[in-house]
Amino acid sequence: MRSQPHVLGIVLAGGEGKRLYPLTMDRAKPAVPFGGSYRLIDFVLSNLVNGGYEQICVLTQYKSHSLDKHISQTWWSSGFHGEFITPVPAQQRLGPRWYTGSADAIYQSMNLIYDEEPEYIVVFGADHVYRMDPSQMVQAHIESGASVTVAGIRVPRSEAFAFGCIDANDEGRITEFLEKPADPPGTVDDPDVTFASMGNYVFTADALVAMLKDDAADADSDHDMGGDIIPAFVDRGEAYVYDFDDNIVPGQTERDKGYWRDVGTLDSFYEAHMDLVSENPVFNLYNKRWPIRGETSHLPPAKFVRGGTANDSVVGAGTVVSGAMVHGSVLSNNVFVDEGAVVQGSVLMPGVRIGKNAVVRNAILDKNVRIADGGQLGVDLEHDRERYVVSPGGIVTVGKNQVIE
Repeated sequence: MRSQPHVLGIVLAGGEGKRLYPLTMDRAKPAVPFGGSYRLIDFVLSNLVNGGYEQICVLTQYKSHSLDKHISQTWWSSGFHGEFITPVPAQQRLGPRWYTGSADAIYQSMNLIYDEEPEYIVVFGADHVYRMDPSQMVQAHIESGASVTVAGIRVPRSEAFAFGCIDANDEGRITEFLEKPADPPGTVDDPDVTFASMGNYVFTADALVAMLKDDAADADSDHDMGGDIIPAFVDRGEAYVYDFDDNIVPGQTERDKGYWRDVGTLDSFYEAHMDLVSENPVFNLYNKRWPIRGETSHLPPAKFVRGGTANDSVVGAGTVVSGAMVHGSVLSNNVFVDEGAVVQGSVLMPGVRIGKNAVVRNAILDKNVRIADGGQLGVDLEHDRERYVVSPGGIVTVGKNQVIE
């Protein structure tokens, strides 16, 4: 007999990620490399697998090749106990059209639910950086008797206007679900903070199936999980909030407890990387009790030669720092930094090459970018704006395979 509830994981990974351009020029947002050894989707998959959920469907759509390849190479399983982690592309099961929203993505993939017959369905986003034990949220959902439970993270009320916001009573039942309100609601116990939706949901399976059918028949719906499905459950009084502060992850520290970042912009993506590099990082990649699993590179260890140094930095396998100085940066696998070069406060993705005496500051370099000898990036922002993408925060971002003289 099954001792645990039968849970199906659905990961919504079809995001285009326009605000992360040029990093999403050639890939879906969840496939963007992060943290030297990972891709963004590795965080949600690690959380689900660590939490005991190994029947997971990843719904893809936009430029999904690298994402599909990563999942098949990194997240394969034997299936001996019925476990699977599989990408599911848009299949046009309901006619010659792509997904029209996140709810429609699940509706068009209803066969996945019918095949597995789960009692509960965990629907998580694919592009946030965090640790979470989803089994605790599922248990809270079961105990509440709700049709849907929405994960909420406490944010300062003054900043909550940028999020979907949750107003709940003292029992946790959601009374309003507001999309980017001008006047966000406070929480019951603290009027100065607001529950922001994390985009993570737990549904009772039968309730979700019925609601998706109703939504599909509504010609006025945008068929969006946060915009249509959740508010419909709220109107019925069947939605509850799960306080992310209550989630306890094995091995967490006081410093990184409750860490969650929406890396939807170049500046937030960059800042999340900077959270990794201090001596006591805001987000700790080295928690062995709740590991973030990424791709295995089969590369040799990193090497520092000819006086090369890397301080307050993360350095991936196969990387060589030769007579150069790296500070406060994240260097991915197979990066080479040549003699006399200086890399400060930057994110270098796999295959990047930094030439002799080059200077790179406050920059994000996508895969296989090459900085020629003596090249400069992030030194003269006005010059950089003429050639590259410069974020509002002054972060210079260069797309894949470019050469900077």
